[in-house]
Amino acid sequence: MESTKHPIIFCGAGPGDPELITVKGQRALAEADLVLYAGSLVPEALLAWAPAAARKVSSADKDLTRIVDLMAEAYRAGLRVVRLHTGDPSLYGAIREQMAALRALGIDYRVIPGVTAAFAAAAALGLEYTVPEKSQTLILTRMAGRTPVPDKEGLAALAQHNASMAIYLSMAKVEEVSRILSEAYGPGAPCAIAYRVSQPEERIVRTRVADLAQAARQNGIQRLAVILVGPALEEEAALATLRSKLYDKEFVHGYRPR
Repeated sequence: MESTKHPIIFCGAGPGDPELITVKGQRALAEADLVLYAGSLVPEALLAWAPAAARKVSSADKDLTRIVDLMAEAYRAGLRVVRLHTGDPSLYGAIREQMAALRALGIDYRVIPGVTAAFAAAAALGLEYTVPEKSQTLILTRMAGRTPVPDKEGLAALAQHNASMAIYLSMAKVEEVSRILSEAYGPGAPCAIAYRVSQPEERIVRTRVADLAQAARQNGIQRLAVILVGPALEEEAALATLRSKLYDKEFVHGYRPR
């Protein structure tokens, strides 16, 4: 008798705090027979949600073919598989190629979203990225590295918007980031480095754009951090009068008629 097949679950682990995984993600882990996790990024504390008997395999040393083979073997055996990615899998998660390979094999899958580091960092800093009259846009981006970035999406081009920005995977080029942001936002513009946000090792470093590289060196931060810049990081006194219409007593809408 053929075993029941269960869709592969791509699950966002969140930024690192085991309690910041979604309830749906936690339930998927609790039912898993195989957890294939991004071992270089996902803290092992997240694996506590999985059964003790579940097989837990790091993908850190595996290429795409081996990762897909592991999932396919478990799927065909009727096992429940969770592919656990850091943050939200749709952002720098390299899931498209995995899903394409599964589709080619006729294997079903589902995706459970997660909390990305930019939002955990905003929570840690007490920020609202969308500041009325200052910025209504949040840009999530990265510097080009071994993975290239299209020219039209280069940091210098995006920074010209002066919007709120979260820059991922770019600590190795922090000096170049500092130079580009200084030209666009001004050297005195406030920014922050959020290192391992939500995890026990979390460090939040507030600084100015011109001092970004120095602040990273002084704090020994070389990776696993997101850089934040934009109007949301300005001093509260500069933002105090900028209020949304949502709670303005003069703002009339369907739930609060005049």
